[in-house]
Amino acid sequence: MDPFTFAKHAFRSLRWKHVEKNTLALLREHFDMDVYDHGRRRRAESANPLNAHGLKCFSQSDEDGITLEILRRMDALDDGTFVEFGVGDGMENNTLILSSLGWKGVWAGGEKLAPRIDVEGAKRLAYLKSWITRGNVVDLLERGLTAIGRAAPDVISLDLDGNDLHLVDALLAAGFAPKLFIVEYNAKFPPPVRWSVSYDEHHVWKSDDYFGASLASFVEVFERFGYRLVCCNAQTGANAFFVDRRHDAAFADVPTDIRSLYQGPRYWLYRNYGHARSVKTVETVINGRPAAR
Repeated sequence: MDPFTFAKHAFRSLRWKHVEKNTLALLREHFDMDVYDHGRRRRAESANPLNAHGLKCFSQSDEDGITLEILRRMDALDDGTFVEFGVGDGMENNTLILSSLGWKGVWAGGEKLAPRIDVEGAKRLAYLKSWITRGNVVDLLERGLTAIGRAAPDVISLDLDGNDLHLVDALLAAGFAPKLFIVEYNAKFPPPVRWSVSYDEHHVWKSDDYFGASLASFVEVFERFGYRLVCCNAQTGANAFFVDRRHDAAFADVPTDIRSLYQGPRYWLYRNYGHARSVKTVETVINGRPAAR
């Protein structure tokens, strides 16, 4: 058994504690290197040039780099506004990287933020702790924008492991038109399969395959509102990136066939890279001055 496969099983087995500490450290190193190499190969092999820019900073996988490249192509990196639904405890999500650029933003979700993340004292970020439904998602966005003194979002990210397609439809139907919209799709269902969970405002994800919607279903909804799919992240096949078609010219080199953009599920590759995450880092991102550019 190769080190990558053995490490994966060792860490997930109840018997992992019986492996010597030094052996575990070596296996972890092999595991991380193999995951890194896998991601590098997936990005290099992708027919989509956007995948070459995949990079993990605060995102769960390589979404941060893709987000930055998409916004760079649209000349939209400066002084933007983001809204993210489903931010976890605030330590890992798709918009912390934008906050580090000095953007203003809104977070909404049902979880408590990590201790010492002082959103109340943040000058550029509002957090609305709420269970998100089709009935309140528009109101939450509007209240959040009012709190930070902005009129409209440039980027919306939504990852709620459930009614995602229904909430996206509600936001777009309400007239919100961000330059970039990021969603988590259920990659178990490849194109052209159309599939979505039935709407249930009490839905709680049970760590199984009943969540969200297929990529083809998202494409169908977004196309109705003038959006184009430009990327699915190559590392894990979890997030899809849609851009307003008014920016089509910036993505002339990106395939238009959904089958060329689709990435299958590789969720087991979720890992934290680099040093352990610090709340202090997140504090400086959301409360401190933006770094000089």
